[in-house]
Amino acid sequence: MDLATIAVVFAAGVVGGAMNALAGGGTFATLPSLLAAGLPANIANATSNVALLPGAATSAWAFRDELGPVGGVGIRTLSAVTFVAGLVGSALLVMTPSRAFDLIIPWLVLYAFVVLAFGQHASAWLRARVTIGTRTLIVVQALLGIYGGYFGGGVGLMTTATYGLLAGHTPRELFAPRTLMLAIANAAAAIVFVVAGMVAWAACLPMVVGSVFGGWGGAKLGRVLSPAIIRGWTLFVTGATTIVFFARAYGA
Repeated sequence: MDLATIAVVFAAGVVGGAMNALAGGGTFATLPSLLAAGLPANIANATSNVALLPGAATSAWAFRDELGPVGGVGIRTLSAVTFVAGLVGSALLVMTPSRAFDLIIPWLVLYAFVVLAFGQHASAWLRARVTIGTRTLIVVQALLGIYGGYFGGGVGLMTTATYGLLAGHTPRELFAPRTLMLAIANAAAAIVFVVAGMVAWAACLPMVVGSVFGGWGGAKLGRVLSPAIIRGWTLFVTGATTIVFFARAYGA
């Protein structure tokens, strides 16, 4: 890799780490840069996952004093469910051919965009009409873990929307548990991707350094920035990425 490409993936790591700390969606900053560097989609996704892990861990550590039960479910239970589910999701990615993943990924990004754009209002509407127990929360967390291990794009946003719906928490209250679940899903997937030889280390290492800086800085910014600014920026990045991925997969 030349110096310009290294600089680009480092910068993408900074932005991705910060986005994960603030609201999730860091994959939408890192994945396009790795695709632009010439990596196949499934290899780029695995590399992005591993690269964002240290930044997610840094953010989780910064928020450790805010951890507590979510909807009556202990954080250790949620962590265990997320880890096992992350292993399952990443194993599914290993078995997915690169071309098939090229065609699947735009729809996953679009789904994340819709959740970000409308999930908060949908959660408020449903929460006013539906009461859901702890077992449902655990099952849904398992599905989030599988998605996080397989792709991970927008999983932080989906976790925020899900916890808001099922447990009635505000987005700010979810910084700590959401960031920890993201780190755990990334860690489980990283184990599988490294063993399977799916990580492009030349691109991954500078992105790792960037994600650590971004994760630390994002955690600091998350304590002072307006939620509207965070949401608006994440929505913009996710929407732009959705357009790019559809054009790449289905364009002429």
